[in-house]
Amino acid sequence: MSNRIKKPTKMRPKPEAILFDFGGVLAEEGFRNGLLSLAREQHLDENSMPAAAMRAVYESGFVLGRGTAADFWRLLRERTGLVGKDAELTQRILDGFVVRPWMMDTVANLKQRGYTIGILSDQTHWLDTLDQRYHFYQHFDYIFNSYYLGKGKQDKTLFADVAALMGIPQEVILFIDDDSGNVARARKCAYQALLYINQSQFLTELEKVLS
Repeated sequence: MSNRIKKPTKMRPKPEAILFDFGGVLAEEGFRNGLLSLAREQHLDENSMPAAAMRAVYESGFVLGRGTAADFWRLLRERTGLVGKDAELTQRILDGFVVRPWMMDTVANLKQRGYTIGILSDQTHWLDTLDQRYHFYQHFDYIFNSYYLGKGKQDKTLFADVAALMGIPQEVILFIDDDSGNVARARKCAYQALLYINQSQFLTELEKVLS
């Protein structure tokens, strides 16, 4: 029998703030799904379209507030063969971002339980347009949008910046995202983080973290 004494497991602090990604978590993923739908309709490569669009939205500067929607659509057209007017293409994307009512009920419940609640999203001014349609900003204490921060979740320093803006330690922030890379970067920056897969999985894991 070993006489070695095990070190006590370090307990994670209880979350004080909960940050939600928008597309794919609070709402249906309009960006990816809309582009996949357009690719199918125009007989373009569906497999490469989401990655091409993500590169274009960053390289055009649009998602970081350094470029315009026109810059993004022009670059994506050049790289994929996509056709359509900017306004029409944008509307297709926006229409795909449908806010999930059950998720907004969850947000309201968490607020009532005393948590600070925010959005942390790689988005553009399209998020403001969607708020004008769905009026969800009013339910959050913070809105962190890469378009205004000039930095996205691909840059892990964003997570330290956000914690500093909130004035709380990174260790007490719980972050929910449907992108595994974003979740991994958040965890490396001492955040607690959940990968969103579906409603039942999310609600189960959320209560485990908060209990």
